[in-house]
Amino acid sequence: MEQTLMEWLLQYGYIGIFLFLVFGIVGLPLPDEIMMTFIGYLSSIGRLNLYLAFVSALIGSLCGITVSYLLGWRLGYPFLKKYGPKFFITRRRLRITQFLFRKYGNWVLFFGYFIPGVRHVTAYLAGISNLPWPRFGLYAYTGGLIWCLTFIGLGYQVGANWENALHLLHHYGRDLLWIVVPLVLVWIGWAIWQSRMDSDAK
Repeated sequence: MEQTLMEWLLQYGYIGIFLFLVFGIVGLPLPDEIMMTFIGYLSSIGRLNLYLAFVSALIGSLCGITVSYLLGWRLGYPFLKKYGPKFFITRRRLRITQFLFRKYGNWVLFFGYFIPGVRHVTAYLAGISNLPWPRFGLYAYTGGLIWCLTFIGLGYQVGANWENALHLLHHYGRDLLWIVVPLVLVWIGWAIWQSRMDSDAK
């Protein structure tokens, strides 16, 4: 897996990161979290620029979920039911996501990124239900930001142990997210504060 991702990044660079996340969010079965954690690792050893990699991943994620929302809004449920399986959006995923929407409402757009299979469906259903764009953007774009920060930050922090960290995160799921997400946010805040201190010192 690592060799395949490395070849992809060497061939397509930051544009490749962008496209990978666009197609991954729209529904293709791509290892989004693995890619982002690997990006964080490569940034930690200087093979990628952390900020360019993060911006590429974030914009790709937001574009992908926006495309899904617009498809759901313009073409409706019949389109998703007919063509969804071509994008690996099965009826089972639809049922699970519909249940989560009924139970948690718009917050599914935020937390759905962290649930494989669900994040590919949430924006379609938001568009189908005619969720207003500002409300969709508030939950979906904020969730995308936290999602990218979490996995790229995780890869950056753990370095060469990125695969083991990702395995633990997948194994223990939501319990670890309550630990990892705050730690990543604290680290980001510290990095921003440190960079400002360095700028002031100069």
